[in-house]
Amino acid sequence: MHPTRRFARQRAGCAAARVGRLIALIPLVIAASPLPLRAAENEAELRRVVAWQIALDRIGFSPGLIDGRLGPKTRLATREFQRVRSLPQTGRLDDATAEALGTDPAGAFGRYTIVQADLDEIGPAPESWLARSKLKRLGHASLVEVISEKFHCHSRLLETLNPGRDIASLKPGDKVIVPAVGEKNDWPQADGVEINLTSKVVRVTDEQRRLIGLFHCSVAANESNLPTRDTRVATIVHDPWYTFDPAMYPEVKEGITRKLPIPPGPRNPVGRCWIGLGLPGYGMHGSPHPELIGKTGSHGCFRLTNWDALRLSKMVRVGTPVRFVHRPETGLAP
Repeated sequence: MHPTRRFARQRAGCAAARVGRLIALIPLVIAASPLPLRAAENEAELRRVVAWQIALDRIGFSPGLIDGRLGPKTRLATREFQRVRSLPQTGRLDDATAEALGTDPAGAFGRYTIVQADLDEIGPAPESWLARSKLKRLGHASLVEVISEKFHCHSRLLETLNPGRDIASLKPGDKVIVPAVGEKNDWPQADGVEINLTSKVVRVTDEQRRLIGLFHCSVAANESNLPTRDTRVATIVHDPWYTFDPAMYPEVKEGITRKLPIPPGPRNPVGRCWIGLGLPGYGMHGSPHPELIGKTGSHGCFRLTNWDALRLSKMVRVGTPVRFVHRPETGLAP
């Protein structure tokens, strides 16, 4: 996927302000909220796992979507953190790992107050490419998507934390229980990026080749669309426009015969950030469907969640080397 660079350059400045507002809203969480769960042991285990995922997310070792479930993404991120800290690489949250991560089950959840800016993130979500091209911005389809992205979580977790509530109908001033994620602006600078095409993982390293970030991605479904040589970061654009080229989408049966400019927004095909590579048509970018990250299905680029793409954009620079490997992940605990 490749955005329209002419529009992207024009929009990059205003995008930074929008990202700043997103980050500024996150600390409004009030920690240690009680949860309306049926049994105390269920709440204790959910707090433990979510606190574990939050701690990984905060340091840029992505557990995938925060969902309170111990899936392979969380175990992989844990194992890599253990490797960096010279701990036994089990992928499990033992006492030493919990202490090193600084997990805080008591502060895993908080109450967030809906503000008007959240509702302003919602917009029309047409399926037609032609209809999308006529909009000024591609906002989220519902408040559930807004809150899920803001707090890096799966919508199922929001349903668990807020049983019986219709989050999509909330208004400014209403409160919702969310995972108490944090955000920072001082991400370490990358000296190199490695994309594992087998495990669909992006690793970021510093000048000493130490791992400083790990993000999950989606890759091309067709292996012939995967890159065949290493490259470098060529451009970084926030809130990019995207060019829909009907020649690249033979499955689309709308009768479109010309290229269409698709406006920016969280539901843009390349999400909130485009990190273009030195290979024509390739890039690392955000996605309107975070729940699909880690699966194959792109046209050749590397999809990340919108928040991980934004984080990665703060770590790399134009010229950062990017290399591709085919290597299975081994040593994960079941």
